[in-house]
Amino acid sequence: MSSELFYDKKPGFDKANKAAVMAYAEGYKAFLDEGKTERDATAAIVRRAEAAGYQPWKRGMDVRPGDKLYQINRDKGVILAHIGRTSLAEGVHLTAAHLDAPRIDIRTVPLYEQEGMAFFKTHYYGGIKKYQWTAIPLELRGVVCVCKDGKIERVPVHIGNKPEDPKFVITDLLIHLASDQMTKKATEVIKAENMNILLGSMPSENAEKDEKNKIKLAILEYLHQEYGMSEVDFLSAELTCVPAFNACDIGFDRSFVGAYGHDDRVCSYPAATALIDNADVPAHTNMCLLVDKEEIGSDGVTGMQSRAFDTFLSDLCRAQGVLPEECFEHSICLSADVCNAYDPNYAEVSEPRNDARVNCGLAIIKYTGARGKSGTSDASAELMARVRTILDGAGVVWQTGQLGRVDQGGGGTVAMYLANRNIDTVDAGVPVLSMHAPFEVIAKLDLYMAYQGFGAFYRAE
Repeated sequence: MSSELFYDKKPGFDKANKAAVMAYAEGYKAFLDEGKTERDATAAIVRRAEAAGYQPWKRGMDVRPGDKLYQINRDKGVILAHIGRTSLAEGVHLTAAHLDAPRIDIRTVPLYEQEGMAFFKTHYYGGIKKYQWTAIPLELRGVVCVCKDGKIERVPVHIGNKPEDPKFVITDLLIHLASDQMTKKATEVIKAENMNILLGSMPSENAEKDEKNKIKLAILEYLHQEYGMSEVDFLSAELTCVPAFNACDIGFDRSFVGAYGHDDRVCSYPAATALIDNADVPAHTNMCLLVDKEEIGSDGVTGMQSRAFDTFLSDLCRAQGVLPEECFEHSICLSADVCNAYDPNYAEVSEPRNDARVNCGLAIIKYTGARGKSGTSDASAELMARVRTILDGAGVVWQTGQLGRVDQGGGGTVAMYLANRNIDTVDAGVPVLSMHAPFEVIAKLDLYMAYQGFGAFYRAE
């Protein structure tokens, strides 16, 4: 009788195809290594979509059932759409995730020389424990817009992603001199102004005898030779340092993936690939919205609060002669974002009955937020029932989730910004260990169940 009446989270190994789980994880690891910035992740998703027949959307195009369309937002996000059999007046089945991740950004006037070394000044992006970013290998990625003679050339930068490439580092204080440092609070161990990227130490051979910044000059000579840039071009650059290690298997049984950027690419990838892999024309139009800026508030033209999504969906609606407001109010969204995985090493901040657990599948989170559910949309009972029915009907392993003890902290997702558009929205994502660290961990089974769950959601009538 208890088996029928009780609810409990259980590992889903008995319901999973192990070979399929492992194979899917290999594609995901390759995506992580490609897409360590939102620009790179966008390009990687678009390549996969185009290979499956997706075409760029142009305003004024006809929209017919079966059409596969995409629109890139300033190279930092993308919207995928598979047009369904029913009118857009019946709403869309939407997943929404973010492609950005915590990182170390390079400032607009970053380069300086001091005491025989050259450095970049930085500004960290998103919520991080600053001390975790010292003494690890970093790579430099981004884009520089070189301005010369009234012309603009956009130049991609990738240094450190190949075995033969040099790496970069933020130095830390040696333990022998760290007696004062070790007594500080974790938030004060490393100061933001000291998170400077070590670049080199050799002076330029072309420097004048009395040149004061010979090492800085050598760095600029290298950048000019490789990318055509001068120091002023940092003002029109977006450069960032990310961990220089690749995704890898964790554990004797290889059941985990360790990598940089699981939050939120571990949801972006299955949300996108579940849509891309569906060859059948769906009943409702399926959409996958991948955005930028979630880690810093979802503001800006590429964030979830941008009108870019509204404009795209409105364009599709007009092509079918449908009022956009009617489409929004009949749509349903899975806000595909990660949650914490219960970690017995930190049980004191967890809530064992409600926190998600590794290997128990896709986590459905009714609400996130903090301080009395602040900053959440809190999905309705009716929506939760609808999602449960879809997942159970497809045999997907799923569980409930929550972000730790109520008064311990908390966090938010893009769900509330979609709900504010009059779209029924609930969070659904993969549990993560060591979230926001340079090296996070997820279970392969949970990743695969996210793929299965998003696929079932897309196919639902």
